[in-house]
Amino acid sequence: QVQLVESGGGLVQAGGSLRLSCAASGRTSSSGVMGWFRQVPGKEREFVAAISSSGGRTDYADSVKGRFTISRDNAKNTVYLQMNSLKPEDTAVYYCAAGVKSFWRVRVSTEYDYWGQGTQVTVST
Repeated sequence: QVQLVESGGGLVQAGGSLRLSCAASGRTSSSGVMGWFRQVPGKEREFVAAISSSGGRTDYADSVKGRFTISRDNAKNTVYLQMNSLKPEDTAVYYCAAGVKSFWRVRVSTEYDYWGQGTQVTVST
């Protein structure tokens, strides 16, 4: 089992920045490829970004490309999501996920085995 705990969410004005963190514990050797998703009420969970186990490969949704950066510190078992130039449409609960078996499937939420509890990000106008 892998436990994931997100932090760093909050309220920010449009154009501002936030950095989310996701700390993994338990069988972290199983965390492997990790991803960030987001969800607003009434909508499906949406892929945001993913990073390979080594950190050498990343993938981003078109809506966040150039504004968000995913990274990881394997010594700390932590994945980060640096969010810049935030827009009101980025408002959502952001979830960290782990356990997907193939990087080719990182955009599919059902491929992940482990999820955090989520952290709220609210971007005001």
